[in-house]
Amino acid sequence: MAKKVTGGCACGSIRYQLLDKPMFVHCCHCDDCQRLTGSAFVLNAIIETQAIKLLRGKPVAVPVPRENGPHEIYRCPRCQTAVWSDYGRRPNLRFVRVGTLDNPGALKPDVHIYTRSKAKWLKLPKQTPSFRDYYNTSKLWPKASLKRLNAALGKTES
Repeated sequence: MAKKVTGGCACGSIRYQLLDKPMFVHCCHCDDCQRLTGSAFVLNAIIETQAIKLLRGKPVAVPVPRENGPHEIYRCPRCQTAVWSDYGRRPNLRFVRVGTLDNPGALKPDVHIYTRSKAKWLKLPKQTPSFRDYYNTSKLWPKASLKRLNAALGKTES
């Protein structure tokens, strides 16, 4: 990455640096994300676990029951800020909460997902793809990001 991207929790106990650019950025409007964040959506930057360098502290994994499978939110043990998530027990991937970056405005969403449950007052930009549910990753992600994703998931290219 050309520029250092750093972030942390609200109290400063957790500090981290992204060692690579995110593979893709989701803006998720599902009911679960709305409930878990207390907001209209969550903005997650998807990146390999190894590309996150902890500079200070260690977040704790908090399991969250979900209908569609396991989910862990990694939180600061002191202030409880959610810094990233693991959706579905994929130890090599993290969904970093963009709002915890020191410059959260530097990352914009690549896609809006689960828009069937988005807030009615929220207008989405026409230039950003949006889907009522999920989408076909292989059709939307850049090739370099797909290669990184497959490597993180232990998949070989066919």
